[in-house]
Amino acid sequence: MAYAWRWLRSLVFVGQMYAMMLVIGLLYLPGAILSPEGARRGCKAYCRWVFWTARWMVGLNVEVRGTPPTGGALVAAKHQSFLDILMIFNALPAAIFIMKREILWTPVIGLYAYRLGCVPVNRGKRGVAIKKMLGDVAAGHQELGQLIIYSQGTRVAPGVKMPYKIGTGALYEQMGQDCAPVATNVGVFWPRTGIFRKPGLAVVEFLPVIPAGLERADFMARLEAEVEAASDRLITEGRSMLKEA
Repeated sequence: MAYAWRWLRSLVFVGQMYAMMLVIGLLYLPGAILSPEGARRGCKAYCRWVFWTARWMVGLNVEVRGTPPTGGALVAAKHQSFLDILMIFNALPAAIFIMKREILWTPVIGLYAYRLGCVPVNRGKRGVAIKKMLGDVAAGHQELGQLIIYSQGTRVAPGVKMPYKIGTGALYEQMGQDCAPVATNVGVFWPRTGIFRKPGLAVVEFLPVIPAGLERADFMARLEAEVEAASDRLITEGRSMLKEA
């Protein structure tokens, strides 16, 4: 009976979350059209709405640990579900995502992604898109914020091992900037698929910065080792909460 009640609450939470994406998107649309900062305000308002409703509707709290970068940086993150996208974005002052080009055609999300300056890529042509973005920055047509890349290329469930894609290393070399690794345990409570949301504390943790200038192989080895170790620690912490509940 308790599981059925939690599942029903999760269903209502998920339904209102997607409905409010449209509502908040329309409310902030004039500002989003006028400026990237207006789009950013709308996105952060949506993030805060999801965090607030998750807390009282399904008992899921969120916490950001570590020190998010405030200047231009590469953010190489672990990706487990939609929730870590919102948490990382909300924690950064000028987040820009590398994303699939198809997202540009998604209602509401596509417009906001375009106005934020996110980098759409076709499969296999990421290097071309990044080169254009760096050229736009050099020409003063775009500000370089915190560029977020998911190093494994997709959502990965807690405990599942998947290799890190070399594209992160190539981007690290191209940008010549420090990299902020990010670990998470959100998938323990908010799975990559399905409706059910579990109560607890979802965490994203910004780890110590990896300085620019390392050899690509050394950078990739360090990134994977640090993010996986920290994520495993957070996952263990999260699962212990479920046992106590």
